[in-house]
Amino acid sequence: MTETPPGQAHADRRRRIFAWLTDSDAADLRRGEAGNGLIHVLALTLTKVADNLIDPKLVLSWLLTALGAPGAVIGALVPVREAGALLPQLVLARQVEKAAQRKRIWAAGAAVQGLAVLGIAWAVLTLQGGVAGWTVLGLLAVLAAARAGASVSYKDVLARTVAKGRRGAVSGLAGAVAAIAAFGFGLLMALGVFAVAIPVLAGALVLAGVAFLLAAALFLRLDEPENGGDAPDEGEAAALLRPLIEDRQLQVFVAARAALTVTALATPFIVMLSSASGQRGLDQLGPMVMASTAAAVLSSYVWGRLSDRSSRQTLMAAGALAAVVFVIIGIAGMRPAGLDGAWGAGLAVFAAQIAYEGVRAGRKLHLTDMAGDDFRARYTALSNTLIGLALMAGGAFGLLADWFGPAVLLLVFALFALLGAILAARLDEVQRP
Repeated sequence: MTETPPGQAHADRRRRIFAWLTDSDAADLRRGEAGNGLIHVLALTLTKVADNLIDPKLVLSWLLTALGAPGAVIGALVPVREAGALLPQLVLARQVEKAAQRKRIWAAGAAVQGLAVLGIAWAVLTLQGGVAGWTVLGLLAVLAAARAGASVSYKDVLARTVAKGRRGAVSGLAGAVAAIAAFGFGLLMALGVFAVAIPVLAGALVLAGVAFLLAAALFLRLDEPENGGDAPDEGEAAALLRPLIEDRQLQVFVAARAALTVTALATPFIVMLSSASGQRGLDQLGPMVMASTAAAVLSSYVWGRLSDRSSRQTLMAAGALAAVVFVIIGIAGMRPAGLDGAWGAGLAVFAAQIAYEGVRAGRKLHLTDMAGDDFRARYTALSNTLIGLALMAGGAFGLLADWFGPAVLLLVFALFALLGAILAARLDEVQRP
């Protein structure tokens, strides 16, 4: 009997594992796809765990508050992180299209993010007050710009290395594994296994930085085909915007995604509602942190698999779910007791996060599958740049919350979510062969 060569045995094992993870037939996998898929899962898991460890809404805000940084700096953390990762993408799109292998751009972006996070860890350990705040904010801006390069290149790399029908499972599985790790981190803090203190959180930042660097090294091992330099040579600025003018489906997709950004903006206002029963300190946010990660654990993979079947229907379902959730939370928040404390807010966050995970899974895969290879990076950059502008404009919602209260604002968010679901219904089914 002829023995199977060790290399072939390893390849067969990878095929079986990846086929099981994606609910596929191993015989249908393209050459090298199983190894590529597992690399995607591992690299994405590392970066998603790192993202959770440096969460600007919680970890960085707490650190800068403890260091005595100005309130203006703390308030700028989330806008800099979110919009900064989206707005540069239109400029970067042409460079991605010209690159022979887009995996190198993603790896470079992950590596720079890792170095920026290590710099933030150094800053919080050695600096104080305004100096610490502005240093961290500057490094966060560097991280956001590097993330923009990684984001604009990732969908293209995924499409070139993993076949349709399995891409949603890759990102969904990574999101679920990372959420489990984040849930464990929050649980350890909630149980008092380690103190919530500057040195401990700085150590978590170091781990995040190392995770980014490991992900960069791992991603370079992808078997990505060469581009051959055949990207369309349209250097004028108007060419970058042409798809938005000429492609009706892209217009509908951007409009639907813009309306559904409320699912990303809602959580801080749910937290505001919890203050009605006096739940304020960082240590009392544990139930909400665990609820958010638990929702990701339970829903990321499911939404990913549903998106593989129909990203259009996933966006419709997630938008409709968000509308219902926001109406219920908004009405409950109008009561004198608000959301009945941190555990009530935790339940609200759990439901809202499930809807958000659906929107995120659906919009990522829809854009990946709707665009052709030559223009996928451009479509991604156009979409993300416009959504970055929408997120910046979303800062005005804070004023509405001050004037009318967060409960009323969540009812407004429900209308936007419903609009997003209606717009998503006008999208084409891009998963069909």
